[in-house]
This record gives sequence, C-alpha cells and structure tokens, in this order.
Amino acid sequence: QVQLVESGGGLVQPGGSLRLSCAASGSIFNINTMGWYRQAPGKQRELVAAIISGGSTNYADSVKGRFTVSGDKAKNMVYLQMNSLKPEDTAVYYCNAVLTTHWRSPTYNYWGQGTQVTVSS
Repeated sequence: QVQLVESGGGLVQPGGSLRLSCAASGSIFNINTMGWYRQAPGKQRELVAAIISGGSTNYADSVKGRFTVSGDKAKNMVYLQMNSLKPEDTAVYYCNAVLTTHWRSPTYNYWGQGTQVTVSS
C-alpha cells in the first residue's frame, strides 16, 4: 500500500508564490518519477512538472521559468515552488509517483488526493 499526501495549496494573489509538498509512504522499493499534475474545472488533467530519479526535470511550457520542481530522494518527497502565479494557474494540483513496490515488480502509478490552488485578487 502506497500513499501520497500533498500539502501547501491555498489562495494567493496574482504574482504571488506558493510551495506544494508531497510525501510518498508505504511499500516503496524504487521511485522512477515524481511530479505534479493539475486539473482546472472543465479541463483535462495535465502535467505541470516532474522529476526523474536521475534528477532530470520536465515542465509544461506554460510554467517554465515560473515553477521549479525538486525532490528529496531520501525522504520520498517532491516539491513544487510556484512563483509569479497567474489566475490561469488555478486548479487542483495532484501529486503523482511512478514506482515499484518490490524487486522486479511492475511499475505502478499512484496519485495524491489533490490540493486546491486558487490565484485571485
């Protein structure tokens, strides 16, 4: 059993900053990728940013230069620093992890429960 628990969402004014955190716990052997997706009302869930186990990162074009994803491998945590927030960043943000639960197991895709980020004046 694996759990992802997010924290750090909230209401912020345009131009402001927020930092999201996500902790993975449970039966984890190796995490291949951890990252963040978001879903705005009426839209599909989309990738925001992800970090691969080797340290490389991937960002949506819409957040490049404003958001920074980072991870703490020892703690099985991933963070998303969001700066210069815009109203269009308003969405539920979901933590995602692609991982194995034991030696030679398939990789599994896990999701957090989501945290609301609202950018509004």
